[in-house]
Amino acid sequence: MARAPLPLRDGLGPTRIRMPDTETFPTVVDYLVDRFPHDERRLREKVAAREVVDAAGMPLDPSSPLVPRSDIYLYRDPPLEPVVPFPIDILHHDRDLLVIDKPHFLATMPRGAYIARSALVLMRRELGLPDLSPAHRLDRLTAGVLIFTVRPEVRRAYQELFAQRAVTKVYHAVARLDPELELPLTLRSRMIKVRGVLRAEEVPGEPNAETHVELTDHNLSHGLYTLRPTTGRTHQLRLHMNSLGVPILGDNFYPDFYDVAGDDYSHPLQLLARSIEFRDPFTQTIRTFVSTRTLELPSGA
Repeated sequence: MARAPLPLRDGLGPTRIRMPDTETFPTVVDYLVDRFPHDERRLREKVAAREVVDAAGMPLDPSSPLVPRSDIYLYRDPPLEPVVPFPIDILHHDRDLLVIDKPHFLATMPRGAYIARSALVLMRRELGLPDLSPAHRLDRLTAGVLIFTVRPEVRRAYQELFAQRAVTKVYHAVARLDPELELPLTLRSRMIKVRGVLRAEEVPGEPNAETHVELTDHNLSHGLYTLRPTTGRTHQLRLHMNSLGVPILGDNFYPDFYDVAGDDYSHPLQLLARSIEFRDPFTQTIRTFVSTRTLELPSGA
């Protein structure tokens, strides 16, 4: 993908909008107003302020003609978002990597309703790192070790470690204790996640998801489970724990979905990315990063 002609602004990159295949509208402004009618006033203000540019970075004006299949760039207005009231702890920071201990409820990167409330944007702003990029992702509801690359030159090498399953990941989870469940065991199943559908699901077919599950500690009612995934499917650990009949505490997706207000932090998902280990692609040394967070077993029976 071509590099955006506008720099980051307050931790956020510009939005790219592709023009239609044909000259349906005489000008770019006409097309934008038709596509985003509720934003007409702000769109016209942005064009007047020379904040809407073409792929070469040249500002557009109200009479700029629509060029089919061309790209234009502009900054979107970030929504007003409440601050996630939990700290981000920095576990490691060097020339190539930033490793944080992500709290529950914080998105990894801008998506949907979570733009400024994302670890990527917050760290770009706080540390002044415009080229910061996630090497992998954690679900918004999952806490723990999250790795970013600092420089574009090293981004691909670290991202490929995750893509090639060359990273050892250990998670902790709290769920109901089932005395009849024989552990440890390794779960293998086929999972799919349809774009636009909130939940993933397990379906018949060749397995594409694998998780090793152990019981590390327990009381009379709940267990602390250690999970070692060898694949990284969406919601893999949540689905596998649910398939064992012991869904993770605080999971509002599995087995049944229920809505939770965006500012309700009272029942965090009891899932923690406890550690990540890999051989560094540049130094060939083993690097291990461990979360300082812990999960506690609920008190009482």
